[in-house]
Amino acid sequence: MSESRVGMFALAAAIAAAGCWIGEGLLKIKSGDRYVTVKGLAEREVPADLVIWPITFNETGNDLSVLYQQSQTHAKLIGEFLKAQGLGDAEQSLSTPKIQDFEAEGAREARAANRYKAEVTYTVRSNKVAEVKKAMQQSGELVKAGVAFAPWGAPPQFLYTKFNDLKPELLAAATENARRAAEQFAKDSDSAVGRIRSANQGQVNIEDRDSGTPDIKKVRIVTTIEYELDGD
Repeated sequence: MSESRVGMFALAAAIAAAGCWIGEGLLKIKSGDRYVTVKGLAEREVPADLVIWPITFNETGNDLSVLYQQSQTHAKLIGEFLKAQGLGDAEQSLSTPKIQDFEAEGAREARAANRYKAEVTYTVRSNKVAEVKKAMQQSGELVKAGVAFAPWGAPPQFLYTKFNDLKPELLAAATENARRAAEQFAKDSDSAVGRIRSANQGQVNIEDRDSGTPDIKKVRIVTTIEYELDGD
């Protein structure tokens, strides 16, 4: 056999061997890339721990100094009312009156006999959610005392501020939920769940449980996790 023929056989054998090695390597890479992406959900209902209640009221008159004194008198009444409801230590603030001059607007005859209207907001900010709710239910007493609530005033806000305290528990529950989903997928594909390949906390939502109970919040967290799959 000539040397050229020997060389050709040797080259062909080398290429064939290399091809087997490359094929096996691709198979291992493909097997190593087997993973499943799943989402885990966890929810909890929690009571709000902070309430912001803007009490907006109106004053009308023809003398600005008298109007101001009226707003201060009514603000004092609100403060005393809140104290009687157990909110003496709540954070409270009184806004600067927003003055509307009907005469300057050329609308005095069309609107009312009083030239001025002042809109004032007395804001309550407190962690005593139950006490503030009770005060809201009893706020008709303020109307009897002469406080004219503005019909377009901002609604109270109930907030949950302790998510960081709840976060570890929710993440653990969401991760467990995601793993159960991955295990079901692995079972259906004759595989086994391996280690976590990547994880993303995802979106966190804090919303009212429903429109009737804004003081009860539903906290939801969704995680996205990639698990490696072991097996053929």
